[in-house]
Amino acid sequence: MRRFALSVAIGIAINLPGVAAASTWKIDPGHTSVQFAVRHLMVSTVRGTLAPVTGVLNLDEADPTKSTVESTIDVNGIDTREPKRDAHLKSPDFFDAATYPTITFKSKKVTRLADTKFQVTGDLTMHGTTKEIVLDVEGAPKPVKDHMGNLRLGGAATTKVNRKDFGITWNKGLDGGGVVVGDEVTVTIDVELVKAD
Repeated sequence: MRRFALSVAIGIAINLPGVAAASTWKIDPGHTSVQFAVRHLMVSTVRGTLAPVTGVLNLDEADPTKSTVESTIDVNGIDTREPKRDAHLKSPDFFDAATYPTITFKSKKVTRLADTKFQVTGDLTMHGTTKEIVLDVEGAPKPVKDHMGNLRLGGAATTKVNRKDFGITWNKGLDGGGVVVGDEVTVTIDVELVKAD
């Protein structure tokens, strides 16, 4: 999912003052996270994270539509604060991490909605299946320098996916109707990037 989170970076970096016409930015895994939320037993929401996230943004500020981004997430880093549930999610019932250890995203289109708001369209590959998704992105207004002198960008993105679209179909029915796990998954990405040397 390095590619997934990096798409956020496109929206963050576009049209920022102080950024060269063409530049390369790398995701900082220590300051980037992908959170997901899904309904459980139709009465509550279970939340978790996926990490680490890595990737590279090649930014063309003069023409953002020419920017490219790819990112990857390690499925084995899934964390819902419940070890048994994490093991089940990594099993063939869900992500099948042994066979499909990563989730990837590759951007195809960037659309500006406002000064710091964008939509990033791209291909999400998960569980061996690739589908086009759209990320709603809001970025910081400009890059900043950290205490070490590195130039950084940050921002956030959201999207929703149906897990069944990616062949993740495990479920169990409940007495009286309903199922154990919802199909729609809400994804929130917080990303920080460092300008490459």
